[in-house]
Amino acid sequence: MKELNRFYIGGRWVEPAVGGRFADIVNPATEEVIGRVAMGTNADVESAVAAARAAFPVWSRTSVETRAALLGRVMALYKERIGALADAITTEMGAPSWLARERQAPAGLGQFHGTLTALQGFPFVTERGTTQIVREPVGVAALITPWNWPLNQIAAKVAPALAAGCTVVLKPSEITPLDAELFADILHDAGVPAGVFNVLYGDGAEIGGALARHRGVDMVSITGSTRAGVDVALKAAPTVKRVTQELGGKSPNVILDDADLKSAVSGGVIACMINSGQTCIAPTRMLVPKHLYAQAVAIAAATANALTVGDPMLPDTKVGPISNRRQYERVQQMIQQGIDEGATAVAGGPGRPETLTRGFYARPTVFANVHNDMSIAREEIFGPVVVMISYATEDEAIEIANDTDFGLAAYVSSADPARARRVAARLRAGAVMLNGATIDLNAPFGGYKSSGNGREFGEHGLSEFLETKSIAGCA
Repeated sequence: MKELNRFYIGGRWVEPAVGGRFADIVNPATEEVIGRVAMGTNADVESAVAAARAAFPVWSRTSVETRAALLGRVMALYKERIGALADAITTEMGAPSWLARERQAPAGLGQFHGTLTALQGFPFVTERGTTQIVREPVGVAALITPWNWPLNQIAAKVAPALAAGCTVVLKPSEITPLDAELFADILHDAGVPAGVFNVLYGDGAEIGGALARHRGVDMVSITGSTRAGVDVALKAAPTVKRVTQELGGKSPNVILDDADLKSAVSGGVIACMINSGQTCIAPTRMLVPKHLYAQAVAIAAATANALTVGDPMLPDTKVGPISNRRQYERVQQMIQQGIDEGATAVAGGPGRPETLTRGFYARPTVFANVHNDMSIAREEIFGPVVVMISYATEDEAIEIANDTDFGLAAYVSSADPARARRVAARLRAGAVMLNGATIDLNAPFGGYKSSGNGREFGEHGLSEFLETKSIAGCA
């Protein structure tokens, strides 16, 4: 049994304040309790924020070279320990071992690399005549991260915050604390100054809310559900602090009539099912021309049915478990709701795969005969579920794609690159991937509408942690 009973505050591991509780760490593949994690209290928040505030005056004045050197040391240690990081992710949230090693853990390293590149060429001071325009750190940054791509989301916030000269209080998901502890050890061993980086565990409503309300916190960056993002924004509003949000999605996958149908449909299904559908940018709404719809449905069903669901430690497993019981029950409820609304489950459906009797495993599910006003087409399910919607014209496809409360990502497939880009330009989403492209960690990432505000990754992510000051008359 793993016992996470310390927080990293002020440059050392410390005991939680009196009065806290513990939460179970559960292996989603077996439903077994594998450890406990201490849950913070308001007193722990006070200690972490005080440490970050005390460290800010010195850290904020360090040179770019000093901050770049720290990032470089973190990257070197991260590379050495990437296997242990990947193993932690598989254990705590069920990502198949190959996915954890090839994508989940390396994504965090990629975020540090992109931030370091951005930092080394960033224009912190520019001249406009006799006026200087200066970019300087916001202050103490509270970072709230989720469980679905835990290291990627931690690194996407911590790296630019430190690079900007901010000090940090990180609240990772209590569902995935194992990788966060290893990450904190890496920062410590890399020589992060005391108080510059702090970590405490706790649930979002209590500890995330306390950080959002705290007058000693200058900004909050949250990745999570739209509900959680709204809650943080409301709690932060009285102190008028900056809030950046990377929230939910219901991403359209527009397959145009000149695309390679088999490749586009099967690729879209696999892209959705990877990580058990627990990806905010998953292409969950597949839009297909009416005259190709029946053929596309058959391809999608065959692709989903061929996916191996099971033990994430086995090399042939393509889809692991849902990461926690609450989310598993949510996915099951939404699959049943789709059936009740009249959609047809051409692959998958409710319950576990027949060969599995325990673990939070969901069946890769494809729904046909879906209309865009159904709940399964409008709500983020966050599980291995694709809904297929037909359209008559390109204009109708764009209209359906944009008819959503979300706007995080979108996908377009076409044999004509110019046509694909033309359609992409009309889609209301922060990132559009063409013909199977994946997210570029050096390009800005963030959403329109209820998918949030602000941008992460590269120079745009660095900018979110900076204030802008003008100094006039310096000739």
